[in-house]
Amino acid sequence: MRVLVIGSGGREHALAWKIAQSPRLSKLFVAPGNGGTGAVAENVALDITDHAAVVAFCQSAAIDFVVVGPDAQVVAGLGDDVRTAGFTCFCPSKAAGQLEGSKGFTKALCDEMGIPTAAYGRFDNEAAALAYLYTQGAPIVIKADGLAAGKGVTVAMSVDEAEAAIIDCFAGAFGASGAEVVIEEFMMGEEVSLFVLCDGTDILPLTTAQDHKRAFDGDTGPNTGGMGAYSPAPVMTPEIYQETLERVIWPTVRGLAARGTPYQGVLYAGLMLTETGPRLVEYNARFGDPETQVMVMRLDSDLLDLLHATATGTLAGHEAVWKDQFALTVIMATKGYPGSYGKGSEITGADAVNSETLQVFHAGTRREDGRLLAEGGRVLNVTALGASAREAQQRAYAGVDSIVWPEGFCRRDIGWRELARSV
Repeated sequence: MRVLVIGSGGREHALAWKIAQSPRLSKLFVAPGNGGTGAVAENVALDITDHAAVVAFCQSAAIDFVVVGPDAQVVAGLGDDVRTAGFTCFCPSKAAGQLEGSKGFTKALCDEMGIPTAAYGRFDNEAAALAYLYTQGAPIVIKADGLAAGKGVTVAMSVDEAEAAIIDCFAGAFGASGAEVVIEEFMMGEEVSLFVLCDGTDILPLTTAQDHKRAFDGDTGPNTGGMGAYSPAPVMTPEIYQETLERVIWPTVRGLAARGTPYQGVLYAGLMLTETGPRLVEYNARFGDPETQVMVMRLDSDLLDLLHATATGTLAGHEAVWKDQFALTVIMATKGYPGSYGKGSEITGADAVNSETLQVFHAGTRREDGRLLAEGGRVLNVTALGASAREAQQRAYAGVDSIVWPEGFCRRDIGWRELARSV
């Protein structure tokens, strides 16, 4: 099978790395790829926002299967355009992708299907949003309605902080994504991520993970796209997992099918484990980043086989087999991220650390004249397997410490929740 993976981040490197292990694969391309994907695939210099160019490449390269990684292309309908051109594609439809593209859309679906989630208000003007805030008080959660690269959410512990977040949204801090704002009840509990494949009718539960959104140790600093993750998340017990499938996942799948927009792809549920049970925080209509990096390290099954079955409506009878190990990833980012940061600094030692239990997945990197250069905010994903969370953490940080990159930084406490529980 000739496969094209769309994207250039750590998620796409991880997907390509795992797909490359499939016996069904004959040729793998990644567009546009990064400084790491070239080791497992052929990078293609495509503008992935130009859907006609993507289709033209699929035709010229005789692609059999397209896997779309980034949220922006899911929401922009790349999957629809590729399928219309006659190619099999792992990507939700643009209509179903509204689960991620519009928080208001998801809230309305939750209302319709009785899915447990936070109480909310949705607003298209600053005055109404502020008026609602003043009646609710703090703590409270302010969300830009559309995509904001993981940075459009403010968990405000004071009214002043919430007020500033609302004003920022309507002032254009997130462009069109902030033209509408969702204001949510603050939910107390522990957050966890659950992943499920869905082919429109059947689902295949995958696994769980926990992300670390804040930039600095101790969960301090601004929100980021994610500074590290681990999998599985033992706090998500089998009982809670089953309750989530019954109360959150299945109603979502049935609700979208009933609307005539069946969901085909990976369904990524961000959940809050509250005193009254699991409640939906938000949906993502693609694999997580950095959660994918830890998931592929643990997956024993053929990922290409599972993705193709999802895209072709033949998921029934498939299963996902997982290593009985922890995986933990540490993000190495450019100093200044998630704010402004420089580009072009050199990284050495990243290629030497890869082993059976340690993989460095690239995100914002490029290669030039034999050198590896930082090209983004989140740059490397140092990902390790271990018999325990502590062993996986130790291996990951040993990998970090063997990479020479003065212009980079990372958190030093990834996995702290699970380590605290295992003492």
